[in-house]
Order: sequence, then C-alpha cells, then structure tokens
Amino acid sequence: MTRARSASDASLGLRSTCPYCGVGCGITVNANGKQGWSVAGDTQHPANEGRLCVKGSTLAETVVDDHRLLHPMLRPSKTAVRVPTSWDNAMAHVAEGFRRTIETHGPDAVAFYVSGQLLTEDYYVANKLMKGYIGSGNIDTNSRLCMSSAVAGYVRAFGEDVVPVEYADLDEAELVILAGSNLAWCHPVLYQRLVAAKARRPEMRVVNIDPRRTATSDIADLHLPIAPGADVALFNGLLQYLWRTSCHDARFVSAHTSGVEDALEASVAFADIAAVAHRCGLQEVAVRTFFAWVAQCPRTITLFSQGVNQSSQGTDKVNAIINCHLLTGRLAKKGAGPFSITGQPNAMGGREVGGLANQLAAHLRLDDPEQRRLLQHFWGSPCMVQKPGLKAVDLFEAVHSGQVKAIWIMATNPVVSLPNADRVRAALDACELVVVSEVDGGTDTATHADVLLPAAAWGEREGTVTNSERVISRQRAFRSPPGEARPDWWALCELGRRLGYQEAFDYQDPADIFDEHARLSALENATCGPTGKDVEGGRYPRYFHLGGLTGLSRAEYDALEPVRWPIYVRQRPASERPFANGWFSHPDGRARFVAVRPRAPEHAPDAHFPLVLNTGRVRDQWHTMTRTGLSATLAQHRDEPTVDLHPEDALTNGIRPGQLARVTTRWGTLVVRAVTSGDMKRGELFIPIHWNGQTASDARVGALVNPVVDPLSGEPEFKHTPAAIAPFEAAWTGFLFTRDPATLDGVAWWVRIQAPVCLRYELAGMEWPVDLDGFAQAVTALPGTADWIVYADHAAGTYRAICFDADDRVLACLFLSQDEALPARDWLAGQMAHRHRGAARRARLLAGEAPHAVDVGPTVCSCFGVGRNTINQAIKEEGLRTAEAVTAHLKAGGNCGSCLPEIRALIDDLAIPASR
Repeated sequence: MTRARSASDASLGLRSTCPYCGVGCGITVNANGKQGWSVAGDTQHPANEGRLCVKGSTLAETVVDDHRLLHPMLRPSKTAVRVPTSWDNAMAHVAEGFRRTIETHGPDAVAFYVSGQLLTEDYYVANKLMKGYIGSGNIDTNSRLCMSSAVAGYVRAFGEDVVPVEYADLDEAELVILAGSNLAWCHPVLYQRLVAAKARRPEMRVVNIDPRRTATSDIADLHLPIAPGADVALFNGLLQYLWRTSCHDARFVSAHTSGVEDALEASVAFADIAAVAHRCGLQEVAVRTFFAWVAQCPRTITLFSQGVNQSSQGTDKVNAIINCHLLTGRLAKKGAGPFSITGQPNAMGGREVGGLANQLAAHLRLDDPEQRRLLQHFWGSPCMVQKPGLKAVDLFEAVHSGQVKAIWIMATNPVVSLPNADRVRAALDACELVVVSEVDGGTDTATHADVLLPAAAWGEREGTVTNSERVISRQRAFRSPPGEARPDWWALCELGRRLGYQEAFDYQDPADIFDEHARLSALENATCGPTGKDVEGGRYPRYFHLGGLTGLSRAEYDALEPVRWPIYVRQRPASERPFANGWFSHPDGRARFVAVRPRAPEHAPDAHFPLVLNTGRVRDQWHTMTRTGLSATLAQHRDEPTVDLHPEDALTNGIRPGQLARVTTRWGTLVVRAVTSGDMKRGELFIPIHWNGQTASDARVGALVNPVVDPLSGEPEFKHTPAAIAPFEAAWTGFLFTRDPATLDGVAWWVRIQAPVCLRYELAGMEWPVDLDGFAQAVTALPGTADWIVYADHAAGTYRAICFDADDRVLACLFLSQDEALPARDWLAGQMAHRHRGAARRARLLAGEAPHAVDVGPTVCSCFGVGRNTINQAIKEEGLRTAEAVTAHLKAGGNCGSCLPEIRALIDDLAIPASR
C-alpha cells in the first residue's frame, strides 16, 4: 500500500476518517474561523483518494453543541425526575446496579447493546468487560441489524469472518453483481469508483439485483427486479447452470473445498431456468443472460449488502452466493470474490474484537473450550463466558420479559432502529436499570434512561476503525469534548474498576487498548501467515493478525497510516491476500460448500396485509438522523418520510400521489406521504428508516417491521413485512417556517425539517381550527401583538399568516389548506434570510409565489445546492444531452456524483436522448 503523508502534515490538515458508511473514507479537517471547521477528502487515503459523498462533505455542519448532552443525568427511581449529577455519582449508581443484579440474578441478567459507531478500542473494552469479567455473552451490537448474516455466511464457508475482496478489485473486474445493494446512495464513493472503472473499460458489465429500480440501476447493463426473498433460488439456479455448463474449477474444488455434492443436490430443483425465473418473478431471457454473463467472466465480484443480509434466510443467501464463487474458484484473485459491503464505519472493527454476542475477540471461537481458556489466561479474567449471549432482537425481548434487568446502551437508538420498536420502548420502560451513553440527550432511546452519560462525539475521540476491505485507519480528535463528555472506553473502564477489576481496566489511553488488541490477535497465531514458512506457535491460525502493530509507541500509534490486515510483521503488511494459497480457516484447511434451500417467509401477505413492506436508506441521511438531521444541506434532497408504491396499488387503495397515507402491519402503524416514483413493482412498498420521534410525529418504520430473525445470524427481516395501506384523511394540511421550535399540541401529524436559517414543519390536523389566528399564535409561540399579516378565505379553506421582527425579517410563516392546495416550499424557505419591506414584497410572501425563474425547485445536487427546476431549465434552454454536460454547465454532479442518476433521469423525462 502506498504510504500516505504524515498525519501532522500541515498542508493536509488533521487526518481522520468519516463516521458514516463502511467505505471508510479518509478526511482532512482544518480550523475555519472561530470554532468552525472545514472538511475535505484525504487524497492520500486508499479508500477514497480524496473523494467524499455529500454526507462526508457536510460533516462540519454537524459539529455543533446544540442538543448536546453535557453532564451525566441520574433518575434515582422510575418515578423521579432525571437531574444533573457528577460522573462519580453516576458511575457509582451504574456499578451498584450492575453488581446487585449480578449477585442476585447472575451475570446473564445484565447486558450491553453497542454500535458500529464505536471505535475499535471502545468495542474491545466493552467486550472484555462483559465476556471476561462479568462472564456473560450478553453484548450485542446494532451491526447485528446489517451485516451479521454476512459474518455467519463467511464463517460457515471459510471458517473465519474474512472479506476476501478489496476496493481495487472493482478496477479489475469483468462483471460486478450488485445483490441487494443500492450502492449509489448507500456507499456513494465506492459507486463512483465503479462508475469510473466502467468508463475506462466499457466492456465491464454490471448486474443490479434489487426488487426496486434504484439510482444504482443507472449503471446496470442488466437490472433483475427479483421478488423479495428469492435470492437463494436465483443463486442456486446459477450454481446448477455453472455446473451443467462445465464452468467450474475442478482442481480448486477437489483440492481446497468440501461439500460440493450436498450443495448441488440441494440446488438441483433449480436446474430449469424457466422455473427459476418464475420463482424469482423475473423474465426468463433476463435470467439466461445473467447466467451466461457469469459463465463468461472469470473475474466476477458479487457485492452484496442489506438486501441480502436483512432477511430471515440471510445467511443462506450469503452462502448461496459464496457457493458459486467456490465452484468457479473465483476468490482470492484480482477482480473476483464475494464482497460484503458493510453499512457502518466500524462494523468490521466490532467483528474483530468480538462485539457480537456469539463471538470471542480476535476471531477466536466461542464454541471451543480451549480457545476460551486461552483468552481467559491472556486477559487474566475471573469468569470467562461459556456460551453465546442474546442477539439483539432476543436481547430486548429478554429485557421486556424481565430476564435482563440492567442494560447499558451505547451510541445507538434501538427504540427507532430495531424491529417491533414499540415493544423495545415498552421493554426499556419496564427495565430496572437503563444506562444510555449518548451525544444527544433527546433521542428516542435516551428519554428512557435512568442514567444518561454524555459521550464524546466524532471529532472528539481517538482510536481506530476498520472498513469493508479490512483497512484499519485512525480516527483523530480535532476538538475537545464539550462539558463533561467522555469517551466510551473511559466510561466502561470506570465500571470495570468499580466492579473490582482495577488492574484489568487501567488503560491510560486508546493506544494501550490497541496494543492489547494487536497482541491478542497474534496469540497462538502464525507469524507469517497460516501456511507461511516461518510459522511459530499457531495452534489456532487465523487470517486476522495484527502482530506487526504490537508495541507501537504513542507517537507511532498517533501517526498510524491506513493499513490492511493481516499484518504479520512490522513494516511488512501481507502481500498475499487471504485464501490465495488455498488454505481456509476450518480445521482441515478446506472451504465449505453449504447446502441451502429457499424457505417460505414466516409471515406472508394475506387479505388483511396484502402488500410487502421493504425498508432502507435514502441518499443524504444516516441511521436515525441524530447527526445528519443537524445539517440543512442534507435535509433538502428527501425532506420528509415517504412510502413509495406502484401507481396501480395507489389507485386500488384510493391514494393520490402527495397525499398522506397510513401504513399498517401486525406490529405497528405510521403515517407518511405517498409517492409513486415508478421504481416499485406491484404489491411492494418502500419506506426509509431514518425518521425518529424528534423529526416526525409518526414515522418510525422500525415499529412496523417484522421481528422474525435469521435462525443462524439473528439478523431481522427488514425487507419482507406484510403490510396494508390506506389514505390518512386529514381535515387540513399545511406547513410552518419558524426560527424556534414549534408548539405542536393539537397537531395530528407533523414532520420537522432543518432548513438553512429556520425550522420547517409539515403539518396536518383532524379538525379545522375554530380560531385560526389563535392557532397561529399558539403553534409559533408568538403573541398576537406582534407584526402579523394574515390572509384567510374561509369558504375556500385557506389560511396564511406571517409574522415579522423589527428588522422586517420573517419570524414565522404558517400556511394551511383544507384541499392540499399549498405552494412550493423551497422559495419561501429562502425568503427567511431576507428583509421584506413594503406591501408588495409582503403580499408576494402571502401568495407564496416566486418571481419567474427564481424558484429552483427541490434539491437534486446537495453538494452545490442545485434544484430540479434549475436543471430542467438548463436542459431545455441549453440543449444539454448528457449528465456530464449538465455538470459542466451547473456544477451539479461534480463533487460526489450521487445525483448523476437523477440528472440522467431528468434528461430522459424531457425526451432528450442521453448518452450514458
């Protein structure tokens, strides 16, 4: 790997990593005015080489102290009010609660629920404390919700959780299969790398396997809109095709694998391509084309993500994919392999240190007594875990039943993100002790805490993260934590010390923790690779090896450059990729084919719930919006939660596009706005995951999601929940711009959106207000004696009110309508920053009408703030026929490129032939 410049190079600024997706982009941070920061891509980081998506580009907008939890908060009893307290008092309360629970009910009555947002050093301490000193396996992570099926599939096939693909392989591949991955929106920098590779080599083919037509389909030579849950059938069919057409590597299969006969027998029912196509809801010619392309392309990468993993048969889907790569010997080679792209910045680091309930640290096996004893001796621990703990969904079910009586939740928001989320909320209400470490004290989960601990945020923490291609990078602090916020590893060590384990948790800084982590990775491992010539010791050889990073000085740790494991010897990262020598981590050294068969979903659509609900991400938001929700830039692209459905399903259910709709499942209900994008098949719905109780009244999609999980991985079924949809019959709808948070009593439905200089609310109510002026004053908390202008047409059911300050700037702007006849919001939002003197200017505000060519329309390019109307106008007036021409004219698409698929769609919509 090319060595990057020093972390202290002044020309680069401070070097760190982005805290969003698993691509693991490097960034540089520079001071920019008083307490301000600017962020840019690190041109020397191998993951992104300077490119950032819009979320990474706007990180500086989220480095604010508004809403920060600054001091520990304590609620002595469930009926008491939470009050500020000292760290000493808070941790004494936590330690006493955990000690009393363990002594009375045993170690399995306590739990940690952690996050891929933690740094590896935080994760390491949490896992060590729970599994080695409390003696329970009850530590699990929100990464369980996104990539645990990939982990289970890799372990079944390879014997170890090793991703055998690197980003550079995309530059070499002949065929890239994107399975269940909206790469363009969820991992934009990696998507743009793929776009660039295809531009250099037009002969490269891309297949997109996804029930929806997404932005990622823009690059696809073939889109397979597969029926939800049919992936095993499709890849079993592919396995049979490769076998029957003699497209298999007989030498590799014979020398390095086992179980091929069982896998072929399990898939024999899918030898008929027409039957496979029918089972998958696909056209036969499309399936034949896909199979033929795979057979023709030795350098094939299957890149898979949540669409594969988040399923009650996710692990089987992963192994169905891996089976095809094993049969053809297409792994551990340039441009080939099964590639799990993780959702979170440190999901991989959490896997390295045993952050899942069924793992041990350093890829040691929890089900092996000798490996448990080895780890216990290394840690000097008094009570080593003996069995797997509770996985995420089961963990919170155990909290609900009272089996788990004390839980510490760190850097995650399960009341929003877990399936059957209302039951999670009820579980926390009933739990004897709930501890939450958070940055924002107002999250849905934090409001249930008995002890609320202020955590250091991104930009305030020191440590490491590991991205999807096994590259370890430093995340560095560039500001001091505000108030009394502290790193998570420090708070965990406080608990460990107070439970009586002073020496084991006497770390001075993250460098100490990292050194122990690296030393453990080399314990009884091979010093130069599992089959290298210089093997020493190595009773338990494994590819995860950081031996070359042991003994780093503080300065060396601080200056650590991005490096990919395995790292056997200092200054000599492994030149050979895992599995290249044909050795796998099973005891016999062979990879395993896994016999898999499709299973019907536990809950299928029926007369009451005839549709299938799918969930996922949108381009510019992240998880439950506790960070991205602070950015006005990121709020402009998809400004409110929606349900996307096929136009015929909308018509059948009496729903107009743009109307509010109620979506219901067996587990919950929500109300969001309906859209018919044209991306959905009949019978399917899509709702994004991000909105929480602070950003919307009724949009937590987790409350609707099927809680059934994969029996091996424990990953929930986020992609297949039977659902029904109906109109939400509001008496009125409206919107509000205000500089201060609104008072929403009496409003039946609302969404809050961060705008550049104000807050915007979308509103709906079940009864038309009798006193409209009084309603306006109540919702804005502005008196009637202020400078208001009002327009009311009672016969038409229209009301508009605007309040100004002494400098003629808008303090609040409220528009209500009984027939949904409301003006566009974008122009009005921009007027909040200006003065409005004179009757004509104020009348234009009441009309809600922009001067000709001023209304830019909804944002398409968030990086440069370019709206849809501006792009459409340029396409028509300038005759722009390619996305590249639009970029040259307007800059739109010229930074992260995430909006290029939308720009191309606008060109197509205007019937101008687009060169792709």
